[in-house]
Amino acid sequence: EEPVLLAELKPGRPQRYDWKSSCETWSVAFSPDGAWFAWSQGHCVVKLIPWPLGEAELGCKTSERKSRGGKAESWSRGAAKERTLECGQIVWGLAFSAWPAAEDGDTDPACALGLPCLVLATGLNDGQIKVWEVQTGHVLFSLLGHQDVVRDLSFAPNGSPILVSASRDKTLRVWDLSRDGRQVQVLSGHVQWVYCCSISPDCSMLCSAAGEKSALLWSMRSYTLIRRLEGHQSSVVSCDFSPDSALLVTASYDACVIMWDPYTGEQLRTLRHVPLHSTLDSSSEIHTSSLRSVCFSPEGLYLATVADDRLLRIWALEFRAPVAFAPMTNGLCCMYFPHGGFIATGTRDGHVQFWTAPRVLSSLKHLCRKALRTFLTTYQVLALPIPRKLKEFLTYRTF
Repeated sequence: EEPVLLAELKPGRPQRYDWKSSCETWSVAFSPDGAWFAWSQGHCVVKLIPWPLGEAELGCKTSERKSRGGKAESWSRGAAKERTLECGQIVWGLAFSAWPAAEDGDTDPACALGLPCLVLATGLNDGQIKVWEVQTGHVLFSLLGHQDVVRDLSFAPNGSPILVSASRDKTLRVWDLSRDGRQVQVLSGHVQWVYCCSISPDCSMLCSAAGEKSALLWSMRSYTLIRRLEGHQSSVVSCDFSPDSALLVTASYDACVIMWDPYTGEQLRTLRHVPLHSTLDSSSEIHTSSLRSVCFSPEGLYLATVADDRLLRIWALEFRAPVAFAPMTNGLCCMYFPHGGFIATGTRDGHVQFWTAPRVLSSLKHLCRKALRTFLTTYQVLALPIPRKLKEFLTYRTF
């Protein structure tokens, strides 16, 4: 089933050409509960949109939300209103996290009622990270330390207030928002710009991708380097963990996605992006299949990739070829809706597109594997007194 374009949202501002990279959508994000969508639409602006989109947006191919008198249009859907965050700098990275409930005596105005609230971190062109409270649109923290563009952000998925940032200054930094945004660690090891960072769902590992042929795997407990993942032939630009933390995928300008066992460093599978010539014109440049982004689906059975050959591809774990394609222009990033069924993609034009994604009922076998691998490492599985074929299934050696 091919992805179907449900809606395309466009910035309501005219494009500006006085700043490099001023209009691209470098990052999109869904909140963990799926109630909000954040869109870095260029022009130093982030749009916060309540999800699901209204029928007017999903029922048409394109929907322009234009500014009126310089102020963004907003409307109420229940208690939630669309918000525009004026960041003052080009926005490169986005990440949501649920803020822990306030404790007795906590005077934090964002959580004064003692209820969990939602925060959004934005990585900016000047190296600053601004953390916003979604419901109010107020800035909670301005985190200073990076010396160049903050390219990507990742919160610990377990709801802890730990934030990791990746920057063109060739470092990753770890921040603790429960300690007033204190910087707790600087991770050095890359020699090129760091493009992407991803924390494993079990919060034990961190993967980072830079303009190098290897990705780095770090311990989130000791903040030390575990290993280098070497196998790509060009710059690694994107990475993501499977929902059970048992798999790691990296995407590179070499037009390949490599699937790894992060515990052993073993390469399990390589997915090659073969150009479809019918989608390319005669003026296309040589690196038309250079990858931009890769992400796992919420149940862990599919991958989505965006490449420079103007295609969104959907891959199933058990196949080496894509199971679905969709034509798109100038794609930069992709992200699955946390409950499945949709994929959001961002483009160089500052647009965001929403696509249908395969809905799948996971087999009992996969659900059992996912449940076990959530708390068992590869080495622990291999030590179990069970048949070899079962071990191979649990460690994804057979799909």
